[in-house]
Amino acid sequence: MTGTFSRDSIVSADPPVIQPIEARVRHRIVLFGASLALLSFVDRAAIGQAAPAISRELHLTPFQMGLVFSAFGFTYAACEIPSGWLCDRFGARRLLTRVVLWWSLFTAATGWAWNFPSLAVTRLLFGAGESGCFPGLARVFRTWLTPRERNSAEGVKAAAARWGAAITPVMFAALSGWVGWRRTFLMLGMLGLVWGLAFWWWYRDDPPGRPAAGGPASGHAVEWGKLVRARSLWALGAQWFCHYYGFYFYITWLPLYLYQARGLDLRHGSLAAGLPLLTAGLGSLVGGCALSALVVRLDSVSRARRLLAYVAYGGAGALLLLFTWISQPVLALGVLSLSSFAAEFSGPISWTTAMDIGGEHVGTVSGFMNMLGHFGGSVAPAVMGLLLSSTRNGWNVAFWCSAAIYGLGAVCWTLIDPVTPLSIDGETPLVTMRDRL
Repeated sequence: MTGTFSRDSIVSADPPVIQPIEARVRHRIVLFGASLALLSFVDRAAIGQAAPAISRELHLTPFQMGLVFSAFGFTYAACEIPSGWLCDRFGARRLLTRVVLWWSLFTAATGWAWNFPSLAVTRLLFGAGESGCFPGLARVFRTWLTPRERNSAEGVKAAAARWGAAITPVMFAALSGWVGWRRTFLMLGMLGLVWGLAFWWWYRDDPPGRPAAGGPASGHAVEWGKLVRARSLWALGAQWFCHYYGFYFYITWLPLYLYQARGLDLRHGSLAAGLPLLTAGLGSLVGGCALSALVVRLDSVSRARRLLAYVAYGGAGALLLLFTWISQPVLALGVLSLSSFAAEFSGPISWTTAMDIGGEHVGTVSGFMNMLGHFGGSVAPAVMGLLLSSTRNGWNVAFWCSAAIYGLGAVCWTLIDPVTPLSIDGETPLVTMRDRL
């Protein structure tokens, strides 16, 4: 190895990999991350399954119920950067434990609501708590896992999140039929309490033999001016906006689309609506493994990430266009599920890029990315509703718009340098390509 470094070998300030960290410990890290991702999506998807019962019992109008749905997304997106910064400042152990206990409290409190204002405030506070989840997990993975392991770990984490949304309808229906919707929210809150206490007891910010590697980043202040001028950061956030714009169709409008446009009854439509979420989870797993293989084959982290991004967004958009031409419902649903499968390839590359360019400020950078992503998820249902209203339920127009936005996501990756740290604390340590692999 020579003393020179190519642009592709410059990465974030990864601490040296300490071999004594046992594989079983790293596997537990991934297990904790995947279980929390699943729990977070179950908790956020549960409100949709409880909506009919909540509306009847609390006498809510459709407009009020819509505001309840939006309340989560608003505070979730708005608090992403503050949550990520707090994780960088005080460490993942303190941040994640507190936010999980916080959002679990307000998950349980959803079942205590007695009118529209109490429910809306509860969901606002719930969203603020969940905002710390994924920036915190990004820091955990960056601290404890080798760069190659992060690819597959991000795939597992994203798959667990998608599958959490997929199993929620069946699970919530079973539990609410047994104990009612209010106690179901209480039970979900208790699961979060158990996770938070177990994480606090077991997890440590700094692996053995690596002092101060993953703990609070005191003394490394964020240079906000440099941060907001970083082209790669804005492009990374914009492509994540495109990702979530497409994804939120599957957890909002898809059941109604299957009922209205494809003629499926409510029972079969509910089962069919879970298929794209299941394939999305598979796409996350495959994307993580494919990224590791491509890095080795191409001998370039940046080329591997860009290639996978083009496949993800280009494939998802092309399949979505093909879907609009298919009249047979089963075949159409299969193509739509392939589109969601392809789109999820963008998950592992996005989060590992945030880890690398963020360096010691991975929480802040990943929080910024996820903030823009969930703004995309927040506006997507409203934009699709507007398109449907203006075209008299012209569903294809809405899908063409989504395909175009996927195309924009691919364009964003031409502007991202996915391996060079933003160096927002003014320091840019180098790690060789051998260490990355």
